[in-house]
This record gives sequence, C-alpha cells and structure tokens, in this order.
Amino acid sequence: MSTGAMEISVVVPVYRSAGILPELVRQVSDELSILAPDRYEVVLVNDRSPDHSWSVMRDLSKDRPWLKCISLRKNAGQHNAIMAGLNFAVGRIVIIMDDDLQHPPSALSTLAEKIREGADVCYTRYLERKHSTFKTLGSKVNDIAAGLLLKKPKGLYLSSFKALSGSLVKEIIRYDGPFTYVDGLILSVTDSIAVVEIKHGARAEGDSGYTLKKLLSLWLKMATRSSIPLRVATVSGFVLSLLSMLLFAAVIIERLIAGTDQPGWASTIAVLLFVSGVQMFFLGVLGEYVGRIYSRVNKEPQFTVLDAINTNGTAPNCRTSAQTV
Repeated sequence: MSTGAMEISVVVPVYRSAGILPELVRQVSDELSILAPDRYEVVLVNDRSPDHSWSVMRDLSKDRPWLKCISLRKNAGQHNAIMAGLNFAVGRIVIIMDDDLQHPPSALSTLAEKIREGADVCYTRYLERKHSTFKTLGSKVNDIAAGLLLKKPKGLYLSSFKALSGSLVKEIIRYDGPFTYVDGLILSVTDSIAVVEIKHGARAEGDSGYTLKKLLSLWLKMATRSSIPLRVATVSGFVLSLLSMLLFAAVIIERLIAGTDQPGWASTIAVLLFVSGVQMFFLGVLGEYVGRIYSRVNKEPQFTVLDAINTNGTAPNCRTSAQTV
C-alpha cells in the first residue's frame, strides 16, 4: 500500500478494549476496503491500557500491514493519545473514532464525503445517544462550557467521532503542548465545519472510562485555552472593589449624619470570608495558567512512544524527537 496514495486514515485511542478490538478492526477494514481500496490505514494508539489490549493489537497487526499500532510509554489521556495517532496518520482524510463500537463504522463513508466536498472538519450528531446518565449530563455541561469558552458555533455538538482534512491535521499537530484539547485546536484554526447525523450504538463490551476526574481535567484544558477566566477574575475583582468602596462610603456618611455606629459583626465577617474565598478561587485560576506555562517552558512531552508496529519506526508528522522514544 503506497503511503503517497493514502486516502483515509482512521485514528482510534485504545483503553480497556482488548475484547472489542478484533471486531472493531474487522468492521472498520470491511468498510474502508470498499470506500478506499488499498488506500487506507488504521492507527490504533494504546494509551497504556491496563488490560492486554497491546497484546491483541500486536496479534492483529501481523497480517495487516495497513494496521499501525502505537503503544505509549505512559497514560497520556484520550486527547493526547489522539494527537499521537494524528502524528502517525498520513491520509488525505483522517477520521477519529472511539474504540467501543458506539461509533458505527458504516458512517465512515458519510464523514469522508463531507471532507471531499470541501469541509475542513465534519462532526457527527447522534440521533439518539446511548450513554449513561452521568456521561450524557457531562456532555451537556461540556457543550455549554465550550460555547462560553471556545466560542463554539451554536447547535454544534463536539462529538469524538469526526473527520478532518489532512491539511487541517497538519495545522493541529503544530501544537506540541502537554495539555491538549483537540476540539479547541480545531475551533481555533477553522470555521469550515460540516455536521452529519448518525445512529449511536450501544457499547459492545465493558464500561465507559468516563469519570468526574477526567471531566474536570477536560474542563480545565478547555478553560485554560481561553483568556475568559482571567477576564472574569478581573471584572469580579473590579466589581467587588467598587461595592466595597460604596459600602464604606455609606457607612461613613451614616456615621456623620446619624452619629451612630453600625452593628453587624456577623454580616461583616460573612462578607469578608466571601471576598477571601473569591480571591483564593481566582488565585487558583491564575495558578492553573502558571502551572501550564511552567510545563510548557520545561518542554513536558505531549506523549512518548514506547513501541510502534507497521510504522517503519518513525512518525511522519512528528516535529521533535522528544515526543517519541
């Protein structure tokens, strides 16, 4: 299969999916063999999965030269694992999907067609989501946060099942920081966005790895890609300072006119604690930004590769050797 003629790459981050992988690879390859015969590849990225996913990936790759298998040295998180896959993908069209078969391989052709029509990215919108209540609620909150922090187009659902043009991928992987939010990178470089509706399948096996900790981490990545939290801190500080000056002036005026002291130590302490709490919160926000700057200055890697199969030992799109080992 010629790398120069590669039409479609499918990137799949893998975590706790050993039992699903054979069926996933079969369904995806069946679809791609019709969509782009001899001009496709599948890039599986093992995000340091604690099960035997890597062993399964190695077995699957033995008679499938189009199956690239990447194993990361440590767990990097879903978005960083996707970035690792994008660095190894060489297709003119790159499709990102999950490893649980909730994203139907039958939709690959629809996504690819939108990119061929000229869109930079094509997101999917589910006709009916088959997620847990917690994940559905988390997705809704994430959608609201993305609208506020990233200026996401109204009505656009940032699905993890999406297709990107090869040229857009090259722009995205220019980012080499450790705190990656793929959709934030996409929205920062293009507004050529298409959307298709698909059916959402049930998870083929196991439970979702979606947790509150991962959700909070995602929100922090999203928030610190924007200067809005810093602006909120500035405006809040100005408003609280203005209110305190007005209240101070009111107390002095009443003291001069009525000649009486104002009782209310409890309310004073309550206000003091509130203002102190707000100050500490925004110090935390500043700390998040400073921490990310510190990691960036110290060149903390986005991901490190422990092993790679069917890649000729290199990542075609990697910019620095620090990312691969």
